[in-house]
Amino acid sequence: MKGFIDDANYSVGLLDEGTNLGDVIDNYVYEHTLTGKNAFFVGDLGKIVKKHSQWQNVVAQIKPFYTVKCNSAPAVLEILAALGTGFACSSKNEMALVQELGVSPENIIYTSPCKQVSQIKYAAKVGINIMTCDNEIELKKIARNHPNAKVLLHIATEDDIGGEDSNMKFGTTLKNCRHLLECAKELDVQIIGVKFHVSSACKEYQVYVHALSDARCVFDMAGEFGFTMNMLDIGGGFTGTEIQLEEVNHVIGPLLDVYFPEGSGIQIISEPGSYYVSSAFTLAVNIIAKKVVENDKLSSGVEKNGSDEPAFVYYMNDGVYGSFASKLSEDLNTIPEKHKEDEPLFTSSLWGPSCDELDQIVENCLLPELNVGDWLIFDNMGADSLHEPSAFNDFQRPAIYYMMSFSDWYEMQDSGITSDAMMKNFFFAPSCIQLSQEDSFSAEA
Repeated sequence: MKGFIDDANYSVGLLDEGTNLGDVIDNYVYEHTLTGKNAFFVGDLGKIVKKHSQWQNVVAQIKPFYTVKCNSAPAVLEILAALGTGFACSSKNEMALVQELGVSPENIIYTSPCKQVSQIKYAAKVGINIMTCDNEIELKKIARNHPNAKVLLHIATEDDIGGEDSNMKFGTTLKNCRHLLECAKELDVQIIGVKFHVSSACKEYQVYVHALSDARCVFDMAGEFGFTMNMLDIGGGFTGTEIQLEEVNHVIGPLLDVYFPEGSGIQIISEPGSYYVSSAFTLAVNIIAKKVVENDKLSSGVEKNGSDEPAFVYYMNDGVYGSFASKLSEDLNTIPEKHKEDEPLFTSSLWGPSCDELDQIVENCLLPELNVGDWLIFDNMGADSLHEPSAFNDFQRPAIYYMMSFSDWYEMQDSGITSDAMMKNFFFAPSCIQLSQEDSFSAEA
């Protein structure tokens, strides 16, 4: 069941009834304790299948184009290709990865807002025509290097314009769209639709109302210039919960029916990324060093158990220069759990192994006292974590162990997906991972 991000030959353990994710993690914690205590991932591919079923049940009218940069593990891409999703790619490497799976160019969108000329030429060469654009300079690059390009104008949403970091956001204003349409007409670039993106951090779903209204305006504007508009991309921003998906659909469903009704010839697509993969991967890390400090030495924000109690600083064998890279730009969306019985809780701080001031994973949390050699488990680690480790330090890339329950496998079969369809490198090996009570252990240094 072991695989690495760039391995084409991986296997997926089919789990017997009664064997769960916890059993798998227990098994590999034991194995890694014996062989070197390296960090590792466990990927439950069945959760990806369930997410797709959830998508089909709630927003079947919107075709998902998976954001490849979120998690480009071959197992993930092959599952999603077999499920029939499209793919949103931001680089030549991502486009090549997806095309190797036999995905047709019409199901691939080149979404980078700042495109290299060489990569535009590559897209033209392999027939990937649909791409996004939000300014005149990019439009001219596309015109010079991709004669068959079909462009989606990327418009900004209110949460982009109003944010403090709006200078780092992408998307043009509604006012500037007329100018871009005029430029596209002069450059003979085909505009086929509109894209917008609402951040998953945005809780005001009214933003979708304004974004869809603006998109409709651009469609009408484009019609005045003679463009045939046939695609609307509502971006990503889906957290992965069914409740959030239903809430968004409750807002946008009626508007889509009014602005872009079925039968209008307009395809509605989206770019979910973490929605599909976040909950599918769990990361196990090992404690490699420990310091005891006074309770008030750690930042406030966590309820203390007592002013005289110590606080602990722990160093793990993975950090922001590895699997926690997304921590540099956003908050960690998971709570660490200790891999052993509950004990009294102490104020704790978690750091990666680099001894760099940026390598702080959790500033403050409550954990039982840990020892060097103990394991911490982080759920929801499937998004933006399976990249090549930085060369900052000599980190070893975590192994990835894939699994799927028989029930999820049968669900795939019922959906008409077979291992020889688009999953030529998908090898299933029966797995009987079940640690008995006698086999359980405490990983001591």
